[in-house]
Amino acid sequence: MAHPDKPLPYIGPDTAKFWAAAREHRLSLPVCETCHRAHWPPGPVCPFCFGDGLTWRDMSGRGTITTFTIVHRDWYPALMVNGPYNVIQVELEEGPRLTANLVDPPPGGPRIGMAVEVIFDDVTPEVTLPRFRPRQAGERNG
Repeated sequence: MAHPDKPLPYIGPDTAKFWAAAREHRLSLPVCETCHRAHWPPGPVCPFCFGDGLTWRDMSGRGTITTFTIVHRDWYPALMVNGPYNVIQVELEEGPRLTANLVDPPPGGPRIGMAVEVIFDDVTPEVTLPRFRPRQAGERNG
């Protein structure tokens, strides 16, 4: 059930391709044709070089945690979960840094440098960002 105060994800011309890929459980981000850097959020121009040519490309969605914080519903009532919510920033192996939720954290919680990969649930009003889960120790890059 949707939280009555939580807005629906903004799906405009700059984010429609992201959400279309998310519905197919893929991570797709804009890449600048001038400086060749991927970035999020998308916009009409590249935030790095201000080029206006962007092409969308599927990304692996793998990376490492660079920062994290643990938030509780008591502190932020809009959260849909009752337990701790692990807000992490992930430096993708290919692409920009993303902020998302860490699901299925290992015992002891998240840690800097932990390998993670993006997962998508069905896109609904409750899902507004990709989520990440720890990558298994035996999983290889690529």
